[in-house]
Amino acid sequence: MIEVQPEKPEDWWEVEALFDLCFAPGREALSSYRLRDDVDPIADLSLIARDADGILAGAVRFWPVHIGKLDALLLGPIAVHPTHQGEGLGGFLIQEGLEIAQRLGWSRVMLVGDAPYYRRFGFHQLRGVEMPPPTNPDRVLGHALSAGAWDGVSGPVSRWYP
Repeated sequence: MIEVQPEKPEDWWEVEALFDLCFAPGREALSSYRLRDDVDPIADLSLIARDADGILAGAVRFWPVHIGKLDALLLGPIAVHPTHQGEGLGGFLIQEGLEIAQRLGWSRVMLVGDAPYYRRFGFHQLRGVEMPPPTNPDRVLGHALSAGAWDGVSGPVSRWYP
């Protein structure tokens, strides 16, 4: 049995350890991390999954960003512990996060990832939305939480300033 709940401050380092386990060393050197510097993830959208023994099985975070004057969410990182991979937990965390984001009034979500994987959640390639270099533009994907949310959206993605 897996229990999903919002990430609490005391979970932070355990979640970071999971991300370190699941991603290559130097993950924080990626350009998407420059958008996260000194910005807190959205608390209601930072989800963790624990197994029946209370062990962290997966985690996802969403971060606010700007595209010009428009607001968007940046999904990621998302990780599932190797002992729970292949169980659908990553997809469940993504879907749960998207549903909560929609209820909270967000209209667009983006990420940098593999289109074949994320397409099943409604993500598609964003043309004209520019992540900081050296991001491959073919990996910049978006999902509309409201009809037409990505229509005509273009420009550089920048850090969140409330």
